Amino acid sequence: MDLGISGKRALVAASSKGLGLGCARALAEAGCSLVMNARGEEALQASAEAIRKDFGVEVETVACDVTTEEGRSKLLGAAGTVEILVTNAGGPPPGMWQDWDRDDFIAALDANMLTPIALMQAALPGMIERRWGKVVNITSQSVKSPIAVLGLSNSARAGLTGFVAGTARQVAEYGVNINNLLPGIHATDRADSLDKGVCEKEGISMEEARAKRASTIPANRYGTIEEFGATCAFLCSKHAGYMIGQNILLDGGSLNYTLA
Repeated sequence: MDLGISGKRALVAASSKGLGLGCARALAEAGCSLVMNARGEEALQASAEAIRKDFGVEVETVACDVTTEEGRSKLLGAAGTVEILVTNAGGPPPGMWQDWDRDDFIAALDANMLTPIALMQAALPGMIERRWGKVVNITSQSVKSPIAVLGLSNSARAGLTGFVAGTARQVAEYGVNINNLLPGIHATDRADSLDKGVCEKEGISMEEARAKRASTIPANRYGTIEEFGATCAFLCSKHAGYMIGQNILLDGGSLNYTLA
């Protein structure tokens, strides 16, 4: 399928690995030039070079912490014109309600709510002026069904979802689409971290922890970054122009809803 976005310039945050990398690769396969970001220079350069080799597109890299004002300024300055924006940042650590203080919540809000909002505020004016733009925010299935041990993530991502719900409908008339992708468990470092916590708590192996978690998913497996990226690329395509402010689950059927 021709997605109609060849030649567009896409900024993909936190894209050296995991879900962000899946999105970057899918957009590159569709013909987009990329601006990729991550904190780790080595992994970022390796992923960028692989994309250049595999898809023959232009890739710029900016190693910085996108959750800081300095990092965002560096990234946006290097990106220039952004026609497609994919926001992403690692989730805060798990825990229980009594474990967190004000600073923990502020850090979570900075990373998973205020940073994507700031990136959108920077990119949207140009998109509106050009009468075309696509924004995909990587959030979490927890905005539909909170995960008890991820209270920091639940809180921050729910706030972002509320912001998008209103903003997406304010900019839609200008040909700008904002939607959210809600991953369940995918085969990423984040899943490894969560599974490691189960290992330590229950005294089981990583293989047992993964099998235990996979058994709770109707698809009976973890998602892949490739299928996640393909969905992101579709949301950025010419075929998704009538999708406004939606929250798209990719969770293998984990959330048991009649209407989601």
